[in-house]
Amino acid sequence: YLSKEYGDVPEIRGLDCTFEDYISSRYGVFLGLYRFKQIIEKLSNEFKMGETEWVTDEDKYECTLSEEIQKIAKDELREDKNTRDQALEQMRNWIKMNPRIQNCRLDARFLLKFLRCKKFNVPMAQEATERYLLLRQVYHQAFNNLDITEPNMQELLSLGYLFAAPGRDAKGRRIIIARPGVFDPHKYTNADMCKIHAITYETLIENEESQVRGFVHFADGAGVSFPHLTLFTPKEAVRIVKNGERTVPMRHKEVHGINVHPSVKFAVDFGMSLISDKIKNRINIYTSLEDAINNKIDVSMLPKEYGGTIPIKEMIDMWRKELLEMRPILLNNDKMRVCLELYSEKAREGAVSALKQGFGCSSVGSTDSTMYGITGSFRKLEVD
Repeated sequence: YLSKEYGDVPEIRGLDCTFEDYISSRYGVFLGLYRFKQIIEKLSNEFKMGETEWVTDEDKYECTLSEEIQKIAKDELREDKNTRDQALEQMRNWIKMNPRIQNCRLDARFLLKFLRCKKFNVPMAQEATERYLLLRQVYHQAFNNLDITEPNMQELLSLGYLFAAPGRDAKGRRIIIARPGVFDPHKYTNADMCKIHAITYETLIENEESQVRGFVHFADGAGVSFPHLTLFTPKEAVRIVKNGERTVPMRHKEVHGINVHPSVKFAVDFGMSLISDKIKNRINIYTSLEDAINNKIDVSMLPKEYGGTIPIKEMIDMWRKELLEMRPILLNNDKMRVCLELYSEKAREGAVSALKQGFGCSSVGSTDSTMYGITGSFRKLEVD
């Protein structure tokens, strides 16, 4: 096994070539190991098990929902004390063991948003949680610093672009009112649009009753024109629609739209083609407010300008108070972090299928690698 110079047959030059060929043939493996070493070093410095100061600590959940809401949660979401306690434990253990999640909220109210939205299917709730954390960080211009006191946010709120009506409808749901026509596409950016939506939705889904009962959307398309459609590229629009349905932990129970101009109807049809049949069947488009009223839409909870009793301005003033109360929680959410180096390029771009590659480790050195934390997905049987 020695070279010729040391008593064996091969010359040193020949051995050099053989070794060089060996190294070259395994370059990808060595590169992967080197990158894996870098990742482990980064994780050891930034994510030390048992030493992380989580954004919020674990809390002992005490259910304050009324018996009526608890029954809805049981019938529609399969939620009961046993299921809830097990699911919360699984979610917390998964977050702590997932090497991609550096920091997250561990309080029950945050985790229950995802569990309830996914009807306590723990793996689906985990996927939605991780996708949510990733998109918040990748698109930080739109989803971080959710501060309603920013000038552009204050202006959009005062214009009545997006706000929630006070109170609840006959089924106990909050009504979200959108008036996209007042959004000036020449003054505001697509990041402004995403941010005001994020502020609105994040505020609403902190409420447990709304997590269970869900939401009703009412949109007035008057004033929407082609420049509004140019705020996002087709690819961005696809990612927003798909992630909006699958990632934002909201139960969309009804969607009503009026005054959709024929010139933008193709965009509505395109958006409809991207969503699930379940949501599609809950969407109703009317030619006018009168048409909506004739189709028995309940306008009692809408602003006075749409048949209700409270003017838009008063509703906005009441909604502003809710936003300001929730502002510290929304800003504190910016402490949640993931390790971007552990995600594929597709995942960072917001591809909805990118986090569906299974559990465990695969192709650590590749550009399309995926690494999941390990979790159990079985529920314990409740025995009397």
